Amino acid sequence: METRRILAINPGSTSTKIAVFQGDKSVFLKNIKHTAEELAEFNQITEQFEFRKNIIMKEMVDAEIQIDLIEAVVGRGGLVKPIESGIYEVNDRLKEDLRVGILGEHASNLGGLIADNIAQSLPKAKAYIADPVVVDEMIDVARVSGHPEFQRVSIFHALNQKAIGRAFAQSIDKKYEDINVIVAHLGGGISVGAHLKGKVVDVNNALDGEGPFSPERSGSLPTGALAKMCFSGEYTLEEIKKMIKGEGGLVAHMGTNDAYEIELKAKDGDAKAKLIQDAMSYQVAKSIGEMAAVLKGEVEGILLTGGIAHNPDLVNYIKEMVSFIAPVVVYPGEDEMKALAMNGYMVLRNEIEPKVYV
Repeated sequence: METRRILAINPGSTSTKIAVFQGDKSVFLKNIKHTAEELAEFNQITEQFEFRKNIIMKEMVDAEIQIDLIEAVVGRGGLVKPIESGIYEVNDRLKEDLRVGILGEHASNLGGLIADNIAQSLPKAKAYIADPVVVDEMIDVARVSGHPEFQRVSIFHALNQKAIGRAFAQSIDKKYEDINVIVAHLGGGISVGAHLKGKVVDVNNALDGEGPFSPERSGSLPTGALAKMCFSGEYTLEEIKKMIKGEGGLVAHMGTNDAYEIELKAKDGDAKAKLIQDAMSYQVAKSIGEMAAVLKGEVEGILLTGGIAHNPDLVNYIKEMVSFIAPVVVYPGEDEMKALAMNGYMVLRNEIEPKVYV
């Protein structure tokens, strides 16, 4: 029986998810919610380090987890500099970049920092991060925009997209590195990636402004109208940024970021809800078509994942538009905790080599 244990840590903006795996089996899973009042006392995300770490340790003690048996602690990767896909052992340079947030502040920056601190307190554990959102495998031609002052960048749901790509490859008895797939992650943000033999060679910047609109993001907008709005004097920079990310998409159109609520309204005959849901589906399908062109039509599967992939009407809309390209396979929801843990497990089994962050 497999005895090696892996702790996975995934800090989010209002929660911290933790899981303990024994081999490839989950033995403990907890989603710790943080109230606005609890987080209000911290001016910066890095100041939440001790608060979140102490809660994690308390939860494991309360659950009577044998902490000393943990051999790998895998944290959600944060906004470090662009890196290739893989699992990275936490080193001093990585910790420094997570602390300063070289690409911005995000709760996921705490993942590697907390993982390292906990691992150092254990007798035989090492700390890692795996497939952060800044994974960058884009080909050069995909980076070029219509103006040299603007370069397209790779920021997407790398952890889940990679895990789903591998799961699909396994289901057809092939290696992820030997197939071409298109993966659409449908969540609070939406990213659509072209996976060419194990590398995401093109993908929309799902963090702040490209691709389909989503529950909270406006996606690609008409640039002329956006430029005019920016200089109208009616909006501040912060208001424009919130319009693009946080208060765009479903929030702007429907007043809620709850895609399930829109799904129910559309089913109940709300014409506006149906139009907006169809428009989101339409834009996802258009992006999938773009990525099919990137892969020159050689696509073995179109994989839909994320929480919104639970919506059969949205999924069917997308299928009707893109199933001529390749079979559409749905992996509803996301299991980032398992994806983190499995990266650690593969290291312990010497199936993959951890990379060095430089």
